[in-house]
Parts: sequence; C-alpha cells; structure tokens
Amino acid sequence: MPQTELGWNETPFLQADSMSKARGSVKRVRRTKAEQRAETTEQILDAAESLFSKHGLYGVTLRDVAQKVGVHTSLLHYYFKDKTDLFESVLARRAGVTSDRRMKALERYEKEAAGKPTVEGALHAFLDTDLDLYISSGEGWKNYGKFGAQISNTPEWGGDMMVRYFDPVVLRLVKILKQALPHCAEEDIFWGYHFVTGALMLTLARTGRIDQLSGGLCKSDDFPAVRARLAKFMAAGFLSICEKKKSP
Repeated sequence: MPQTELGWNETPFLQADSMSKARGSVKRVRRTKAEQRAETTEQILDAAESLFSKHGLYGVTLRDVAQKVGVHTSLLHYYFKDKTDLFESVLARRAGVTSDRRMKALERYEKEAAGKPTVEGALHAFLDTDLDLYISSGEGWKNYGKFGAQISNTPEWGGDMMVRYFDPVVLRLVKILKQALPHCAEEDIFWGYHFVTGALMLTLARTGRIDQLSGGLCKSDDFPAVRARLAKFMAAGFLSICEKKKSP
C-alpha cells in the first residue's frame, strides 16, 4: 500500500524548532506542518530502507526503525498502519522513479531504432538507466537496490509486489525483444529476461561474493564495471538460446 498521507500533529515525540534567545540574533524560520511531515516521513523511510535491505521484512521491527530515527515507536503508527505498510511504502517511494526512467528510456530507444531494435540496444536502455541511479546517487539508492533484491527473492510475497510495481516496464522490454528476435520462441524470451533480472538482482544485493572469489579484483559495488558488461553479456545469451534451429 502507498504510504498514508497524514497531517503533522504536535506530539511529545519530536521537539519543536528551537528559537534563538540571544538578543539581535536572527530567528529561525519555522517550518510548516507539511514540511515537518515530509521531512519526518523521509527520515522514517530512509531508516526502514537501510534496515530492510539488510534484514528483510521479518528481521526488522518498528521499534528498530524508531530507534534508528531517534523517535518513539508510537510515531511510526501515526504515519504507517503497520510494518507491512511501511515496507511497501519503502518500495513505492523509489519504484515509481526507476520504472518511469526505464519506460522513457525504452520509448526513446524504440523510436530511435525505427522498427529495427537489437537485443543489446534494448538491454542497454533497460539496464543502464537503472544502473546509472546506483552510480550517480547516494547510499539511499544502493540500499534500495539491496532492498529490491530481498523482495525479488522472497517467494511468499515478493512476486506479488514485483507484479504490481514493475510488470508494465518489463513487458515493454519483452515487446521490444520480440521485435529484435522475431523468430525466437516466446518462452525463450521470457527465460532470457528471467536470467537477466536474476543477474541484476544478485548484483544489486552486493553480497561481497565476487570480491572474495576474485581476490579483490572485482568489487560488489563497482556498478560502472557491471554497466560496461551486463547488457552485452546477456544479449549474447539471448542470441544463443534464440538461435533459429536449422532443419536436419
């Protein structure tokens, strides 16, 4: 569920803005209730995102989130119905951003391709647009990437969330891939996407596994290195499994 839109109430949980009492000092501009509400919501979502990305839904309590923010647990109930509502609000906050960016990138690529898209071109539009966020943005986006990896690998409820927030842009990619591979079996295209998203989620999880295996040669958070390789590698896989079989 999207996060609940609530007004700010004067509560004992957060102190009001302090006013300077020194003579001649400039008084601090008092924030509006809407600004206070927005700031507190962001603080809660940031804290929850960080914790959920490491421990998942069941490994985090509302008390954990409240302690990280530095507020009373009751305040979280004022903003969010329960932990599940908070969890999905964390997803919804950035899901719209990444899906919108990807959809626009795919639309631009489809227009530029003028009816002749390539597998690698479509994958670059889909993958690079997302990876650019993790390259250029702060730790919050990287936490969101780990958070998304948690969701995508949780059979109990993760699939439903992915359907609600990401299916339209994924199906747009599949549509372009079908144009690029007109002789490919539809099931192979869907399997190909499955392998692509699996590799992406493992990358976003930043488990440190590749760091250990490579003796430090590769780094889990080296998103530029991933961007330079992932689309090309996956395009070769698509072309391989979709190769038109010759008649005996």
